Amino acid sequence: QVQLVESGGGLVQPGGSLRLSCAASGFTFSNYAMNWYRQAPGKERELVASISTAGSITNYADSVKGRFTISRDNAKNTVYLQMNSLKFADTAVYYCNARWGFSNYWGQGTQVTVSS
Repeated sequence: QVQLVESGGGLVQPGGSLRLSCAASGFTFSNYAMNWYRQAPGKERELVASISTAGSITNYADSVKGRFTISRDNAKNTVYLQMNSLKFADTAVYYCNARWGFSNYWGQGTQVTVSS
């Protein structure tokens, strides 16, 4: 069955870094655009970063541009989110998303907490 399993979340101090990973299985990973979303308590889920099927096109929310980098390894069926210069406002549950046409899959999320 389709699975998206996120890992790499945790507690980090402001200014620190984390690298999230999302391992995919059960579908043809290279056919799917991949996205990272996040949802903070009391807020709507928001799109953080996107990457095209081959990894040649990336897009970022203004709030993370210049600090976060999305990448993918189609040989490993994995998408990554490198997060640098983390801020309190980055605290959220981060979700991996795979999308192709009408197919839309979600991971279970991983908590990122930025706190001093």
